[in-house]
Amino acid sequence: MSSQLNTLEVAVTVMMMSYRPDETLLLRYLGASPILRIVDFFLDNPLSDYSKNEIVGNLAMSRVTFFKYWKELEKSGALKTSRKIGRATLYKLDRGNEVVKQLIRLDMALARKSMERAVEEYQKPVATKASH
Repeated sequence: MSSQLNTLEVAVTVMMMSYRPDETLLLRYLGASPILRIVDFFLDNPLSDYSKNEIVGNLAMSRVTFFKYWKELEKSGALKTSRKIGRATLYKLDRGNEVVKQLIRLDMALARKSMERAVEEYQKPVATKASH
C-alpha cells in the first residue's frame, strides 16, 4: 500500500509541475475562453457559492468581460442562484443542466487520463549508463 501511495504522490507531483497554477486541464484542453474560465472556476470550487464580485476577483478578469459572458451563462441555465446574503446574491453551477453535466464528465475524464499518463511516466524504467 505504501509503495502505491508513493507512486501516486509522485505522479500527482509530476502532473502538477507541468501546469501553470491558473490553468486547469479543462482550460488546457478546450481553451481559456471567458465562459469556460467562469465555468471552470465553479468546477474547481464545487462546495461553495460565490457572489459575482468574488468570482471576478478570483478570475482576474475585467468586469466588462465578466459581465458580458455572465449574462450568456445565466441565459443558458448553467448557473443558479443559491442564496442571498444582504444585497449580495450567491451563485452555483447548476449541476442538473445537461451541458454542465457533460462538462463535468469531460473534466473528470481529462483528470483520469492525465493521472494515468503521470503514473505511466513515473513507472517507466530509468535509462542507466552502461558501466565500462
